[in-house]
Amino acid sequence: MINRLLEQEIKDNILNGDKVIIVYGPRQVGKTTIIDHIIQTINIPFIKVNADDLIYADVFESRNYKTMMDFIGSHQLLFIDEAQNVKEIGSSIKILHDRNKALKIILSGSSSFDLANKTQEPLTGRTKTFNLFPLSIKELSLAASPFEINQNIDQILTYGLYPEVYSYQNIDDKRNHLIELTEAYLYKDILNLSGIKNNKALKNLLQLLALQVGKTVSINKLSNALNISSETVNNYIDILEKAFIIYRVQGYSKNLAKEISKMDKIYFYDLGVRNAVLGNFSPIRLRADVGGIWENFLITERKKNLSYKRDHTTTYFWRTYTGAEIDYIEEKDGLLHGFEIKMGTRRATAPKSWQENYPNATFNTINESLYLDWLLN
Repeated sequence: MINRLLEQEIKDNILNGDKVIIVYGPRQVGKTTIIDHIIQTINIPFIKVNADDLIYADVFESRNYKTMMDFIGSHQLLFIDEAQNVKEIGSSIKILHDRNKALKIILSGSSSFDLANKTQEPLTGRTKTFNLFPLSIKELSLAASPFEINQNIDQILTYGLYPEVYSYQNIDDKRNHLIELTEAYLYKDILNLSGIKNNKALKNLLQLLALQVGKTVSINKLSNALNISSETVNNYIDILEKAFIIYRVQGYSKNLAKEISKMDKIYFYDLGVRNAVLGNFSPIRLRADVGGIWENFLITERKKNLSYKRDHTTTYFWRTYTGAEIDYIEEKDGLLHGFEIKMGTRRATAPKSWQENYPNATFNTINESLYLDWLLN
């Protein structure tokens, strides 16, 4: 078992905190595993409910304190897995939390848009939330040397870092699991949970976004290509973000006329899922999209690290209409840090217009010789 960076923080909050703990993340990312591991080790009597099983629906949809406590009994910790499947779960948990402060409560959900909608208002001020992603390079480094990670990097770029996929040794097993995961979760679950009716449009949108990794994305062009409205495209992208499939990075601008700021870049949380969407698992070094894949990988790993550290650094890319660009920007405490992402060992120099407009900003190249130091700090 690879140790997860969030485990100790979640454990500390269970033992010492007084909030309802909510763990978000896509299916099969390890939410249930990490919570099971924690509650098995903290010596608190617990009861676990899998809300996929409808037998528990009447209990927790009742919003009746006595009914729920009769079920919980003398247990001091309640864990509800896939809690978004319980109607009005937020109201029920509010009743339990407000009337029994000693009861520790953990909720997990694969759908942040569904579970958040059900808990946000009733549980305002009562929750501590955690986002769990696919495995990170920093987590792998706890069990593998830098040499071992580098030896495996091409497979990571191809098949991603979902725990089960990573554990498979056989390439066919990796591919088959990713295809099954994509079909079962991306399409079936999201369509069911979100109410999206146009299955074909969603699939086509994901494929177009996968092809544009590392490039700016025009909502109008996507709308025209898919023959659906810009509003619908934005709605679909928002749902895919809340389902932990993709995320947006905005362009940085200080309102200089030449800076592009109205289009985003869109990246995938997992490259295995991205490649499965395209049906392309060909060798990374032979692919035309290798630059975008490498950029997606590094920026996503950085995003995981910042999230796990609860570091609220703001992230961007930078591009001008004249062609100057920097792949990735971090802004923290009023300071700008620019990073140009390169495969191989090449180094880049800062664009002249970047130096002129932001003379106090830093600039660094992140290449295959330097990326591990950047991701592990």
